[in-house]
Amino acid sequence: LRMLQVKLIVTGDDFGYCPRRNQGIVDCFLAGAVSNVSLLVNGSAAADAAKLARRYNIPIGLHANLSEGSPVCEVLKTNSSLLNQDGFFHGKMGFRTALSKGLLNMSEVKQELKAQVELFHELTGHLPPHMDGHQHIHVLPEVRHVFAEVLEEYGITYTRVPVEPGLHNCDWIPPSLMDFYLGVEEDSFNTVDVFTRHGIRWPDIYIGLSTMGKNMSVSNIWSAIDTAIMEFLSKAPSSAQLTPQSRTVTIELMVHPGYPSVPPVGGCGEGPDDFSQSWERLHELQTLIKPELQSHYKTRNIQLCSFKDL
Repeated sequence: LRMLQVKLIVTGDDFGYCPRRNQGIVDCFLAGAVSNVSLLVNGSAAADAAKLARRYNIPIGLHANLSEGSPVCEVLKTNSSLLNQDGFFHGKMGFRTALSKGLLNMSEVKQELKAQVELFHELTGHLPPHMDGHQHIHVLPEVRHVFAEVLEEYGITYTRVPVEPGLHNCDWIPPSLMDFYLGVEEDSFNTVDVFTRHGIRWPDIYIGLSTMGKNMSVSNIWSAIDTAIMEFLSKAPSSAQLTPQSRTVTIELMVHPGYPSVPPVGGCGEGPDDFSQSWERLHELQTLIKPELQSHYKTRNIQLCSFKDL
């Protein structure tokens, strides 16, 4: 594996969620622990996040959100299939339920995704080099087609396909969460052809479900990376390994570090959720900035980068 060059994108999700999450993600970036961020444009601290990205030259893409808080498209804020009785998005599971019942209007999904790209452009001064989905909504049936169309229309090249090697062997993940992850994985497999047809690309390897929150540790990140690389190489045709191009493997590690949100500040319109208030956000931050993690990157010829370096 020493000959292999690994390009690792460590993406801090939910940038813009609240000032404390923003600060935690920036601290990780300045420590060399995060190399890329994904912005929630409907987050309560999105404008602040965009300023921080500009100030520190942090590579930034769009974390498209159709499940938490309020839409950014004015027309959809009052009367839309994307909203529940309280006038907010349906939620992580609620969105999936509404979709499976055929209650979501895909033209409204497209309208909101485009509005989020436009707002991202307004906040940052450029289009996102990559765009993925908050709570993995972008790989869901029907949504995946609309999402791909929007990326193609704006010329956004990169996305995330959350299929994590070795996920099935992670016995520390509770069954209820594992069921959700396996659903995300199945949706992702079914999305590959759609994204490919639209000329959209993504890194060779995705990691982030098995290493999330309290499950994150230096050794856990290592074994996830090693497992993924071994599996990737075992699947690559032997002739391919002779070309210089295939000596590079690209990985995205999805992370959610931050200083925990303190209500009522934060969120995307409804205040901060339990996930963002959890001590696990701080645990991720503290794990990611550990020097032994950084030194391991160097010894293993792993180069941290962002999507525009691919």
